[in-house]
Amino acid sequence: MKRLVQLVGLGLGLGLGLSAHAAPMRWADIRDGSLYLQADRPDTLTVSWVPAWQADANEEQLYLLDGQGRLKGQRQIAANEPSGSQSWPLAPGAASYRLEIPGYSFRRYRVEHDERTVALFAPAKVHFSAETSDGDELYFKVEPGEHAVLAGKFHDGVTALQAQRVADGKQLNLALKPYRGYWQFDQVALPTASVEQVWRLRLRGSGKVAFWLDGTANLFAQNSQQLKPVRQDEGQARLTLHADVIGRTPNLGVALPYTLPPPSSYPLLDALKPRAASYYSFVDVTAKRPQYEDRFRQFYQDRLGITQDITLLAGTHRKSDLHADVVSNAGLDAWLAGTRALGGKGLHYIAFADEPNLTYPDFADYQSLFNSMARQVRSNPANFKAGVRIAMPASARLINGPFADNAADKRGIDWARRLLSESGDKIDALAWHEWMIRDLLATRVYRDSVRRAAELVGLDQQGRPRKALLLDQTNISSGSSLSPYDQETYFASLWWASVAINSAQDGLLDMLNWFQVDDEDSYTKGMLRVLGPDRFELKPVGLAQQFIASHWLEKVLRLDNDAFEVDVLAMATGQQRSLLGVNKVTRVQHVTLQGVEASCPLSSDALVYFGADSKSRPATFRCQEGRVSFELPGETLFALSWSAS
Repeated sequence: MKRLVQLVGLGLGLGLGLSAHAAPMRWADIRDGSLYLQADRPDTLTVSWVPAWQADANEEQLYLLDGQGRLKGQRQIAANEPSGSQSWPLAPGAASYRLEIPGYSFRRYRVEHDERTVALFAPAKVHFSAETSDGDELYFKVEPGEHAVLAGKFHDGVTALQAQRVADGKQLNLALKPYRGYWQFDQVALPTASVEQVWRLRLRGSGKVAFWLDGTANLFAQNSQQLKPVRQDEGQARLTLHADVIGRTPNLGVALPYTLPPPSSYPLLDALKPRAASYYSFVDVTAKRPQYEDRFRQFYQDRLGITQDITLLAGTHRKSDLHADVVSNAGLDAWLAGTRALGGKGLHYIAFADEPNLTYPDFADYQSLFNSMARQVRSNPANFKAGVRIAMPASARLINGPFADNAADKRGIDWARRLLSESGDKIDALAWHEWMIRDLLATRVYRDSVRRAAELVGLDQQGRPRKALLLDQTNISSGSSLSPYDQETYFASLWWASVAINSAQDGLLDMLNWFQVDDEDSYTKGMLRVLGPDRFELKPVGLAQQFIASHWLEKVLRLDNDAFEVDVLAMATGQQRSLLGVNKVTRVQHVTLQGVEASCPLSSDALVYFGADSKSRPATFRCQEGRVSFELPGETLFALSWSAS
């Protein structure tokens, strides 16, 4: 992007980048996106960062992958590193490195490299990807015959996009308008041509910006000479399976509605095969109508066979900051009576308040409610006999802070640590919600959060967490900050498979629930799409859940996996064995499996792929001398099943 000569001379990086005449080249204030880098001579990539918002409450990660998808560098940024830098060498080669800056980011990242290194920026869609200054420029290309669309969303910063075709100066203007719905945005169709088109993009206004391309490569450069194809070579995933069981798989579930669902939804709920559930209990409702919830809770247990669930005590209109008053106490009593009426099947966790670290002003205020309600639950031994257990604190995120001011004082793990130290004898489970891990390469954060939760509660002599670990709500985004590119597409299938695999990888988690089962008004984040009164259909993520559940076994086997872009979980139930995996990127992966359980021959239908059409299909594989190999297409789920007998 072009800058005043004085700024270039001073070496200041404002907006997304500097003039191509600067050496080195800089990209500034990236918040969410990928940068593809291809060097023709040895180069050094330097990434530096400064705080944007609540950086001192949030850890972050940077990933550098080579042209075959191997992890060449990972930078774990601690919460006490609001500012810092990291450098990596770039070797010359035909394939492009990929620098991943996962969003949602709480820091502004500046990237510096040699001006001869080809660099292409792939911004996030709908979510803002950078902060820029008025008049910043980028270039993009549309191939012959492509029906390309330029899109953007207003995020209280950049107000317009101007695209000018370099060949003839033709100009298109796209105003970015505020909308009530986060998922709403503006777009303009670009003309189709029989020749390649190069366009200059100008950003009007300063601050946060979301811009992207559909119908063509979503790639932008600082000058037109850098608009070259990104080469990504095929990758490899080498898997080694071991015989030892390392733990149990979590029960996969969904958040179920606060009502009896219509009969037309029953077959779809059955198809999801949930083994756990999240509920709300609205104390202002049950205080007046103590048996209101009994019918649908009994239905979910009987129809879906759910015997592990968690209920978040709250009020209607999403009121979460309860107090130990007459209404809340009466509501809790009603829930306890309803749970006893379920007949003592399974475990029913209760969490007092929803995401207290987000909704309460301080820890002491929430602790007062927790202690009061814990005494109320424990005062009647029949509650424990009926399977009632106490979970805490059902926090908004665990390792990182909630999306609130003073988040450093409200991290879920810190509140949980204090509750455990002061009221540990009243606590049966640690529960939390995980949001805003939108990047497919960053889903490994889920594995880390489960490990950190296990460290917090400690392990018993059998290696199991001393308190049950419940990741009882998760989704790509929180609240209504939703993108149709995320929620309505196959992307959600890839994301959910990866999250399930990473969360289960160490056999430590008891429950993992998608939030929520069906779309609701402005919260269109369900596994079911509402088509009309009593009419539903499975969304792509619901179809993926159906595939995942059909291959989800009870125990986790130890598996070595050297790939970064392919997540795989090894499982067993009795003599049954399965590998469930997902290729999260577009490149083909050459997968090999060896180990004590990977004996030949396997049945001809042992390998199944699940692709972007949300359909399963048999796949071919080779099995020789105890080693299984197959070519895994880009962005594909797979399952390999066999019997150990």
